[in-house]
Amino acid sequence: MSERTFFCRECGWESPKWLGRCPGCQSWNSLVEKDTSKSTPAWVMESHPQEMKDITSEAMPRLITPFAEFNRVLGGGIVPGSLILVGGDPGVGKSTLLLQVAAALADGQGKVLYVSGEESGHQIKLRAERLGLPGAGLYLLTETRLEAIQGHIDALVPAVVIVDSIQTVYLEQGGGPPGSPGQLRECTLRLMQWAKSRHLPIFLVGHVTKEGIIAGPKMVEHIVDVVLYLEGENFSSYRLLRGVKNRYGSTNEVGIFEIGDGGLVEVENPSQVLLAHRGEKTTGSAVVPTLEGTRPLLVELQALATPTPFGLPRRTVNGLDLSRLLLMIAVLTKRVGLPLSNQDIIASVVGGLKIGEPAADLGLALAIASSLRDVPLNPHLVVMGEVGLGGELRGVSQTARRLTEAAKLGFQTCLIPSHLRDQVPSPPPLKIITADSVATAIKQALPRS
Repeated sequence: MSERTFFCRECGWESPKWLGRCPGCQSWNSLVEKDTSKSTPAWVMESHPQEMKDITSEAMPRLITPFAEFNRVLGGGIVPGSLILVGGDPGVGKSTLLLQVAAALADGQGKVLYVSGEESGHQIKLRAERLGLPGAGLYLLTETRLEAIQGHIDALVPAVVIVDSIQTVYLEQGGGPPGSPGQLRECTLRLMQWAKSRHLPIFLVGHVTKEGIIAGPKMVEHIVDVVLYLEGENFSSYRLLRGVKNRYGSTNEVGIFEIGDGGLVEVENPSQVLLAHRGEKTTGSAVVPTLEGTRPLLVELQALATPTPFGLPRRTVNGLDLSRLLLMIAVLTKRVGLPLSNQDIIASVVGGLKIGEPAADLGLALAIASSLRDVPLNPHLVVMGEVGLGGELRGVSQTARRLTEAAKLGFQTCLIPSHLRDQVPSPPPLKIITADSVATAIKQALPRS
């Protein structure tokens, strides 16, 4: 006897009976009937259990692109059979970056199929000419029906496939319009099975919502192997390619690019670029050696403390966690005695970077104190350390790597927590000064004039 069930075309919620409103996504009249008596969908791979000792472990070499920053974020290159999701705001450069990668791979790795559901082949050709990209080995396909796309993949047998974007692709049997949660999940699952069975790396471009996350169900990010975000401010020429999920490498890696008329260009020395316009006598400015994945970066933290004309002072951040700023203000008020209750305080990371690690606490505290006292810090000083609620300074990881990066850029002195002194290489690349509390650090870095 045939068994029937109902599923939501928008989110995939299943129910044994029809409902007017989906309990999962609250959509009205979105439940449709489907037959569940069929054994296995045509796209599901047949498999059987294998004992681990019988499985061969032949390593498949990664595909290496000419972009070292791109390879870094992927963990050393593109893994055959991986499904990679690239997200970012509209206009940030996702399609430009992947078109450059596609042209580079087509030049050295074999055929590359670029599937576009948003642009015509003529439009993509115009962009390629503007970027100065060759067209040999790069095949363009303007198609949105996934069944047709898979047929072209089988006929062409490319080395890499790029789908721009996954929100425009649909399955005829999937139900719902293109871009709906149900279609996104089904299309992603089929592409995942396709990639694994043929050892074919597939890139998916994903749009983001107003909240800055990839549109569609979170399940899509769970299905894919790698999730990359291309970030950048509209007013900035720098773009950050950030890895937030990677089954084949380290997460939280960052690649830094600069966008221009010729597309995205790698930034070879990001620390030097981020500090290029720093003034030596600017108050409220501190340099912090932070870690982005495995890479040490020197970034400039700026803070501005000014008396508020209103009764309630404002606290604003850019590139920092607001809760860390509020914590630093509370510690500086309680443990150091700085009068911040009537001050508007604005804190920012220069260059559009975002810092999440607590190693920047001491730099933020010194920047606030510098702005309040209107006394600049030593321009050749870098600082690092986590600040506790009692005002004590706590250690940070990989001290030696941070110090080495600071020394390469010509910094002469580093202020660190006292108990990190044993982790400093001998001889140290910088002059080391230590402090056991944020109050002591302020006295050493900002002597009263």
